[in-house]
Amino acid sequence: MATPQTVTFTVLDKEYQVSCKEDERADLEAAAIHLDHKMNAIRQSGRIVGLDRIAVMAGLNISHDLITENNKKSGLTLGINERIKALQNKVDFAVNNFSK
Repeated sequence: MATPQTVTFTVLDKEYQVSCKEDERADLEAAAIHLDHKMNAIRQSGRIVGLDRIAVMAGLNISHDLITENNKKSGLTLGINERIKALQNKVDFAVNNFSK
C-alpha cells in the first residue's frame, strides 16, 4: 500500500498542504494550478471581492466547465450509437437482400 505524501501548493498567494497518494500527486498539482489560475482571473477582473466569494465563483466556473464537457461527451456518445445502429441496419439489409 502506498504511503500518503504531503503536497504543498499555493492558491491566491496562500499555501496549502494536502495529503495524497504518489500516483495522484501530478493530478492534484495540476488541479491546484488550474484553481489558482481561475481564482486569480476572477480576482483580477475586480468584480468580486473576498476570498470566499472568489473561491465560490471559481468552483462554479470549474463545475460548469465539467458539466458542459460531460454533456458534450454524452452527445457524442449518442451520435456514435446512432451511427452504429444505422450501419447495423445497412449491414442487415445488405445481408438479407444478398441471401435472397
